[in-house]
Amino acid sequence: MKTIKFQYEQTSLISDHELTEIGATLRPEIERLQEARTQGYATDYASINVVDDAAMHKQIKKAVQEKLALQPTVLVVVGIGGSHLGTAAVHEALFGKFYNEQNPSIKVYFADTVDTDYIYDIILLVEQAIEKEQHVIINVISKSGTTTETIANFELFLYLLQHYRGIDYHQYVVVTTDENSPLWYLAEEKKLTRLAVPKKVGGRYSVFSAVSLFPLALLGVDIDQLLAGARAVVAGAITPAMVTNMSAVSAAILYGNYKKNITIHDTFLFSVDLENVGKWYRQLLGESIGKEHNRWGEKVNSGITPTVSIGSTDLHSVGQLYLGGPYDKFTSFITVQQSKSNIVVPHLHEFEQLVAHIQGKRLSLIMDAILQGVYRAYKKNKRPFVSIVLPEKSAYYIGQLLQFKMIETIYLGYLLAINPFDQPQVELYKKETREILAHE
Repeated sequence: MKTIKFQYEQTSLISDHELTEIGATLRPEIERLQEARTQGYATDYASINVVDDAAMHKQIKKAVQEKLALQPTVLVVVGIGGSHLGTAAVHEALFGKFYNEQNPSIKVYFADTVDTDYIYDIILLVEQAIEKEQHVIINVISKSGTTTETIANFELFLYLLQHYRGIDYHQYVVVTTDENSPLWYLAEEKKLTRLAVPKKVGGRYSVFSAVSLFPLALLGVDIDQLLAGARAVVAGAITPAMVTNMSAVSAAILYGNYKKNITIHDTFLFSVDLENVGKWYRQLLGESIGKEHNRWGEKVNSGITPTVSIGSTDLHSVGQLYLGGPYDKFTSFITVQQSKSNIVVPHLHEFEQLVAHIQGKRLSLIMDAILQGVYRAYKKNKRPFVSIVLPEKSAYYIGQLLQFKMIETIYLGYLLAINPFDQPQVELYKKETREILAHE
């Protein structure tokens, strides 16, 4: 099988000498990841081992088969942040934005906010399905089991199931959470199917655990291929040889640019179907790297601001800023080599005077010309970038991409001397929210 291509020579604006120096700094962390591969779920690096957890994968597949036996036509994924973004990223990358409109066997809705109008619309769609005597699966995902938005939405959909399904409602619910969380025990009490998230695997690193594997497998994603792609990256990502370790090189390039006051990282995706991959990475980078204190407790307010752009759409919204604005941005272009379709612009010669040289040409060729034009413009303007090329949009290569980015983030956290696994400031709004609700 092929691997994704990571190209950075002459465009990252980090010299070979700088990469060598940063690589030497990174070596102890690479060695720690090597050790972690033999330590299961005992360390903060536990996420790199979920891809090899055969017992977990067997349990997930068993739950999938049990729920498919109910012949569901709708899946509602109730979660937020890391409990939702990975699933949405993989699903949309493989099935596209119009999945629900193309008559799939199982439609999917993501309840990832407490926006009342949005949730109301999903409830109406679910009610319509139930009233047609169709079956609905609710998959609630909360690592802590106490996430305000998730529990509020879960109550709504659980109430709906209880109202329509009666005493057998529990068959249609799957709870994914930490063992021993309050939600875990509630699920046990109500006889709901439970899937455990390993304790040391944080939400934003959990895409290869039950958090995403259960809903994705239920929807028809080949999770074996997804995991195989992830496994293919791990070996190269924990080698000290920087030449073959693209996660380490990518982290070194981001760090090198950060030290030059380039503090914005734009993921520019030249595939609309990968937009949610960009949003998944936005959380991964933002929550992992944005920290008030370093590992020694010193106040540093460290962080790289992640943004997401879509090609070629956003060349006409923020392209001017990226090429003409401040030199504070680093870009990772992500492209797909082989498209699923082959659309050709018709030969309408009267349009030649409007835009020359596009008649009878494939849209993919036009997009590639635009991309090459963007690369040239970035080079001439000395805007640092790298390019990541997927051979195609398949579970195997999406698995590679996500694993590459998670390990990159771990290395970047080490270089920045912060903890990439915690999120203390996220708890601040949660605490304030609970206090406000308590007095309402």
